[in-house]
Amino acid sequence: MEFTKTPGWLDWYAEPCNPKFKVPPGSVDAHCHVFGPGRLFPFAPERKYTPCDASKEQLFALRDHLGFDRNVIVQATCHGADNRALIDALKSSNGKARGVVTVRRSVTDAELREMHEAGVRGVRFNFVKRLVDFTPKDELMEIAARIAPLGWHVVIYFEAVDLPELWDFFTSLPTTVVVDHMGRPDVTKPVDGPEFELFLKFMREHPKVWSKVSCPERLSVTGPRALDGEQAAYRDVVPFAKKVVDTFPDRVLWGTDWPHPNLKDHMPDDGLLVDFIPHISTTPELQRKLLVDNPTRLYWS
Repeated sequence: MEFTKTPGWLDWYAEPCNPKFKVPPGSVDAHCHVFGPGRLFPFAPERKYTPCDASKEQLFALRDHLGFDRNVIVQATCHGADNRALIDALKSSNGKARGVVTVRRSVTDAELREMHEAGVRGVRFNFVKRLVDFTPKDELMEIAARIAPLGWHVVIYFEAVDLPELWDFFTSLPTTVVVDHMGRPDVTKPVDGPEFELFLKFMREHPKVWSKVSCPERLSVTGPRALDGEQAAYRDVVPFAKKVVDTFPDRVLWGTDWPHPNLKDHMPDDGLLVDFIPHISTTPELQRKLLVDNPTRLYWS
């Protein structure tokens, strides 16, 4: 079966640079994807976009090139609730990958146990309206209750403006909750302004909430160009991510988001994304928590 990528969207960066920042031993890329290949693992009929193929072999090669030891592979919406590509990657990783899946209410307990044995440790609930159709919250809550005994967590993807209406649902979930990409803040607004302060309050008042300080390429207005060697690419995102790392050092994760679906303006160099890390996590202790201790505790303990 042939699939044609959504027009205008870019392929992943084929030749990432060697990062200047050396990640500590045992580091985890805690947010990345596999897509297809479509001839082996077809994309979902209900998908909102068709990505380029991005195989497990290419992901693991990138992991090694960037200096990471392990991956957390997150199910993307283009595959819907068909997790076969993700499970195949987990089984091929020799224990070096864990997974976050998408499931429906119809999933059986036996299927959940099989996923757990393969390395799955969470489910993803997506609330970004342009990417998914609405799933009733009672169905999501039922799924959360069923995965809780397995020790899994819920990953939530939403945009900052929607946090007030989703707050009560998120805080009622019976599991650890991991927020994708800091809830996609508007980085043109002040880091100490009311919108981002609401997100910090969300984490402050609910110790079960974690956050990924990832995807500056999706949030930035200034873009990847650094003005000099001392500044970070995506420098306008730095104050937001650094604030989260400094405030909640034991509840943060980082990931590349490879292969970066849905981007039209530019495709990030994953080596430069690694070099973003020391600007938001500024000491060896914080870097070890972000890249090693926290993801290991959540996914491998």
